[in-house]
Amino acid sequence: SVIREATDGNSLVTTINYNIQRTVEKYLQEWQTQDVGSKVASAIVMDPKTGEILAMASTKQYDLNEPRKLDDAEYPESLLLELGKKEAQIVYKREHENKSISLEEVSQYFTQEELLSYGRQAAWNEVWRNPVISDTYEPGSTVKPFTVAGALEESVIKPKTTFTCDGKVTLSDGVHTWVIRCIKRDGHGTIDAEQALMQSCNVYMMNTAFAEGAETFVKYQHVFGFGDKTTVDLPGEADTASLVYTADTLGKTTLATNSFGQNFNVTMIQMASAFSSVINGGSYYKPHVVKQILNANGTVIKDVQPELMRVTVSEDTSAFLREALFQTVEGGTGKRAQIQGYHVGGKTGTAQKLPRSAKNYLVSFLGFAPVEDPQLLVYVVVDTPNLEGEAQASASFATKIEQKIMNDALQFLNIQPQGETDPNASLNKDLQSEEGILGENQSKEEDENAESGKKEGASEKSGNNSSTKKESSASDAQEGKVVKRSVDTDEKAEDEGEVPDELPSTAESTESTSGR
Repeated sequence: SVIREATDGNSLVTTINYNIQRTVEKYLQEWQTQDVGSKVASAIVMDPKTGEILAMASTKQYDLNEPRKLDDAEYPESLLLELGKKEAQIVYKREHENKSISLEEVSQYFTQEELLSYGRQAAWNEVWRNPVISDTYEPGSTVKPFTVAGALEESVIKPKTTFTCDGKVTLSDGVHTWVIRCIKRDGHGTIDAEQALMQSCNVYMMNTAFAEGAETFVKYQHVFGFGDKTTVDLPGEADTASLVYTADTLGKTTLATNSFGQNFNVTMIQMASAFSSVINGGSYYKPHVVKQILNANGTVIKDVQPELMRVTVSEDTSAFLREALFQTVEGGTGKRAQIQGYHVGGKTGTAQKLPRSAKNYLVSFLGFAPVEDPQLLVYVVVDTPNLEGEAQASASFATKIEQKIMNDALQFLNIQPQGETDPNASLNKDLQSEEGILGENQSKEEDENAESGKKEGASEKSGNNSSTKKESSASDAQEGKVVKRSVDTDEKAEDEGEVPDELPSTAESTESTSGR
């Protein structure tokens, strides 16, 4: 054999922005340890113009220097035994010709030490797992912009097309009858596409999907990448091909519930990538974390350029959705995402997890800014808040985390505001003092000047910096004119997050693991 001297390998430069990554981790941990908390919460920050991932984190964290060290408070012995028993069931079934045993019977075949060993392995897999790319879930109402987008592209509806919402849709096959309700039980009345997004109207989405038909609806699910891998340059991306319907298997009930984000599964990376295309003019870029490859001498041997995968929507559709999603934050269900001085757009989401009878929910917010020229996308998903039943069903849990991340990220990247900013809504000072974090291309002197010379006379909150309240159109948005409108949104949806989508108990549904 030939012995060769070791040589240095290549190095990677990632797209991760250290400042944003740290602040994302901090706000997620604050939610978990100082607020309601949840089974898990995750966030991703992207550049919607390139597909670059600027930050990605979840509340499941571990020490890279001691990856097998578990937090005793999070994983007490009782929980390890519970996890171990579930793993032992799988082991037993594999080793005994597919024969199953109950959790109560497990202890007859496995010692406590074996169960703890299985439990530790399961716990390691939980904390090492990246939920952003590896977990699947039913997205809820964050899917509604895609439902509208596909219908607009096919001219099934126009921006001013109206449907009347009386609070429910009743479906029947002649034998069974199903009632699928809207978030506003007494209905939204006659509304158009923008108002439907602002008020998160299920009935409008169902009628839109019915007008499209199953074949067209499924076509656009794949245009947006649902059911297909994004091919992000990271290991462990979940395969959702079996978690979406085909045109042949999508019945009218599941077409109805798919239209508002129930009964099919996605990943966070799919949602963020698809949403980027909807707001950037229609360009679907491959999501990626590698920016450059350097050799041992530090010379760039490869620059990773944005990779355009396909075009999803026209600029007209994109402009309309940017405006409608801005109005959703200004006067609809997403008000908590407002940031004074910036035009922010976005959509709330509330999804009831399987099994429906357990009354567990996954809530989310998908936001972007600035509306006129989107440079940041922030997506936050909160899985099963630590509350009972429908108290979990508040999209505001995710929205307030997203708002904090977006506020700091806009400043870190020195993205100029569209109006007067709030002098008190500065960067996370604790994080700054701990890590010496400054905005990108911002010197220490500039940072000190910013602290000592904050502007006086801040204007009213968020979108109140708009110069006029006249009615605007999609063409206004395309020209960069953003105006504010307000609608009479459902009080509960506005103040407490969306009312949970009510599904027929007999409706068909896809399988999901822990509702993800």
